[in-house]
Amino acid sequence: MNLRRLSTSLLAFGLVTAAAVAADWTSGMSQGKPGLKSIGPLAFGPDGILFAGDTKGASIFAIATGDTTAGPGAKTFKVEAINEKIAGLIGATTNETLINDISVNPISHSVYVAVSRGRGPDAVPVLVRVKSDGKPEVVSLEKVKFSQAQLPDAPNDDPTQRGGSQRLQSITDIAFFQDHVLIAGLSNEEFGSTFREITFPFKTVDNGTTVEIYHGSHGQFETKAPIRTFVPFNIGNEPQLLAAYTCTPLVQFPIRDIKPGAKVKGKTIAELGNHNRPIDMIVYQKEGKDYLLLANQARGVMKMATDQIRNLEPITSPVSETKGLPYETLKDWTGVLHLDEFDATRALVLRSAPGGATSLEALPLP
Repeated sequence: MNLRRLSTSLLAFGLVTAAAVAADWTSGMSQGKPGLKSIGPLAFGPDGILFAGDTKGASIFAIATGDTTAGPGAKTFKVEAINEKIAGLIGATTNETLINDISVNPISHSVYVAVSRGRGPDAVPVLVRVKSDGKPEVVSLEKVKFSQAQLPDAPNDDPTQRGGSQRLQSITDIAFFQDHVLIAGLSNEEFGSTFREITFPFKTVDNGTTVEIYHGSHGQFETKAPIRTFVPFNIGNEPQLLAAYTCTPLVQFPIRDIKPGAKVKGKTIAELGNHNRPIDMIVYQKEGKDYLLLANQARGVMKMATDQIRNLEPITSPVSETKGLPYETLKDWTGVLHLDEFDATRALVLRSAPGGATSLEALPLP
């Protein structure tokens, strides 16, 4: 996730056009059951439309959830042992239940959870919704409006290759921006790290843009490591992508450069520490200032003020530890596994608890 939906944040940052607001978002959708082979990254668009990344099928599905009744969101929201509740709901053990992503519907404030029942190639994708009462329910996909965008240049699904099947990294993160679905991941191109934008409603899907970055911790230019999480964000008056990679460069790309078949070199604006994998990213406003939250696998949740980004010099030489955009690690935000924006004043986290349980919790934005 990350800033994964058409929301008040996008409006605040000037990233939504009048044409996008007026579009017929369900145009061309079919009625039936989406053929999801897996379910991973989630992102909400307008009118309760949920975008779900199917990494195994190398596809993006747009699902009209019908969840379009406005809700203010619970004054307090915390669901203990959500993994155990979901496991019981789908008839599995907690070891057989994998939560792949979370996304908050900005209209109803219900939480949508991408779940795998089982592990490995036989895992079954399940979509779960958690309403304000905290009770999870399976979202039936037997008869819904949906459309599908198949990625034309996804890696082969070959589990025998070194590091396992790269198909599972064909979609690492998604977001909705204006009238496009933005997608990060790997392709079958020589420069495998790819970013693409697909016009929505889906019509045609072009090859992606291959991206190159300078990775200060590794002391080299890289073209094969995928973006792990990203967010669209205005820097000055120009829409940009802020993208985080493993070990942990933070890189800036102008959205105007994302074109089919293009090769783009990003501007590395921070090195946030090695031996770490970024998870999710959101941007928000508080007391008239703009901030970025980045959740990490090994380095906690980082808070960064964005007002310095425009004037930062690019990192172009080796870095031993950290450099660039300053950050603060939020000491109380421990065990965060996934992160999304809950409302204008709170973030939603999926976090680990003692004993192996995980909880869903809305926390005040710092």
